Amino acid sequence: MLVSRDQIARNYREVCTTVGPQVDVACVVKADAYGHGALEVARVVVAEGARWLAVSSVDEGVNLRCGGVRQPRVLVMGGFLDYEADALAEYDLTPTVHSFGQMHDLDRLAHAWGKPLPFHLKIDSGMGRLGTRASAPEILAEIHDVHHARLEGLMTHFASAADYTTTQTDDQLAYFHRICRELEQAGFNALRLHTSSTNAIGYGRKAGWHNMVRAGHALYGYVSPARGESPRQLLKVRPALTWKAKLLAVKDIPEGALVGYGGTFRAPRPMRIGILGAGYADGLFHRLSNRGKVIADGKLTSILGTISMDLTTIDLSHTTALGPGAEVTLLGNEGDVHLDAQQIARVAGTISYNILCSISARVRRVYV
Repeated sequence: MLVSRDQIARNYREVCTTVGPQVDVACVVKADAYGHGALEVARVVVAEGARWLAVSSVDEGVNLRCGGVRQPRVLVMGGFLDYEADALAEYDLTPTVHSFGQMHDLDRLAHAWGKPLPFHLKIDSGMGRLGTRASAPEILAEIHDVHHARLEGLMTHFASAADYTTTQTDDQLAYFHRICRELEQAGFNALRLHTSSTNAIGYGRKAGWHNMVRAGHALYGYVSPARGESPRQLLKVRPALTWKAKLLAVKDIPEGALVGYGGTFRAPRPMRIGILGAGYADGLFHRLSNRGKVIADGKLTSILGTISMDLTTIDLSHTTALGPGAEVTLLGNEGDVHLDAQQIARVAGTISYNILCSISARVRRVYV
């Protein structure tokens, strides 16, 4: 698998240009940078000037620090559990706090470490996952009881930012703004406000950009397709990842021959087939069996039969140019032929995030 450092850098710059110099871009490198490699992606965006990285877990943040990523702030968006708390202070990680209990746990930790640990408070504005649903007066009362930790930011997360058939995003933003306004009227002003990730950036929901956005999918070249009457997409990003697999064998089969587990494909005519050294253990979705495509010798061609753990059979009837050792493109471009994670996701019945994050660790990443 090839990952283009230059393309990631270009995508990052595109996000920065879109939101403007007054808005910080937190680069989301959770889930091993959506399968692209968190350490390498972090190094690229830090070299480009990124001041924030965002991860899901304490472990992901610790891995960045242990990998030599020292300089930018690291926001842990998934919060922390009791046994992880000391690592926040030890590795200079900024946690997202989802409850008052966590806020006071962090306050005690800051006192024990003798330093004012910053945190961001997540507001559940209507997605129904992590975050507090407390009112502004309740939040203020709790903040006044925190003496050692420091509330630096307020955040929320949109559930439907690319969906223009619903008012959910507008409703969430109105709720978040009401909480922020009431806190401000009581004299509390958070240094950081952030609600928007890639889709809210990409479709120009500028009222939600505030002074920081969280760019994840866009860094890797994707903005989710919009639903309904959407504005023009602002972001012009391109995929940074190309995934290829080698042919292990090429052979001819007669009409009527069965292919793969369960004999789910029967050759309707004499065919040339190729067996790829990649399967569902590598991240090729099992649901692509007899449905998916790959690019072989510059043309889209079909996956034949059931995808197995380590092997996938494809149709090579259109070419005699490929033999064992030749490469076939599972995700990427060959000439004018294009196959990206969104196209694959539509066939597999999932989303592009799932396609990228499912490419397993045993697929070797090569950075170019």
